[in-house]
Amino acid sequence: MPKKRPNIPESVKRQIRQRCGFGCVICGLPLYEYEHIVEWASVKRHDPNEMTLLCPTHHAEKTRGLLPVAEVNSANQDPFNYRSGRPEAFPLRYSGDSCLVSMGGGTWRQDFTQDATVPLLVIRGCSVIEVKRQDERLLLSLRIYSKQGKLLLQIAENELTFSASSWDVELVGRKLTIRGGVRDILAQIEFRTPDEIVITRGVFAFGGSQIRVEPDHIFLQEYNIRMEGYSARTNGGSALRFD
Repeated sequence: MPKKRPNIPESVKRQIRQRCGFGCVICGLPLYEYEHIVEWASVKRHDPNEMTLLCPTHHAEKTRGLLPVAEVNSANQDPFNYRSGRPEAFPLRYSGDSCLVSMGGGTWRQDFTQDATVPLLVIRGCSVIEVKRQDERLLLSLRIYSKQGKLLLQIAENELTFSASSWDVELVGRKLTIRGGVRDILAQIEFRTPDEIVITRGVFAFGGSQIRVEPDHIFLQEYNIRMEGYSARTNGGSALRFD
């Protein structure tokens, strides 16, 4: 029997992500696959210096011989996300008449009876999470920061972008994780389309105030307020407001 191909070690995957700017080296899309520049059958090893990130489209083109290896090599030396200065935006596909947000052990659902823009989390008068219903689409917007105030990721009406200067960004299935080091998760979000987003970790900030999200609670440091197990359902108006 042929020897089973071993899984790529997580440390090797991380080295590849960091070197490639957390996206396809050709187009920057953060929906990627790990690819051996020279096929596995020839090298039979997972060497991060011999591997790269390609989106499903460019991966398929390379596999079919439509994308020259020389072009992949060139892009691998100068990845799109570092060359362009910012990762390519990734479109999220939300729709319907209701949106569910699960955050820090609590949930709230916003129902729509007509097109509208509704703030879901307000800090000092600024809407830091909001959802808009427009033409049967749900358009989500939010920003998540590090504890030091650095912008880690942004969603602007379903267009997801993140900082290519992050230590590590990983999108596996529906879950996006941003790390500041080994076992140091700064932000974690799961996109359960068509109508739910789960925020497990992250910081929302405005005007000097911060709300920190942990898996089982949210914490407003300025007032030493901890919230957990909350639940709300609204039809207009903000779900959570901290002024």
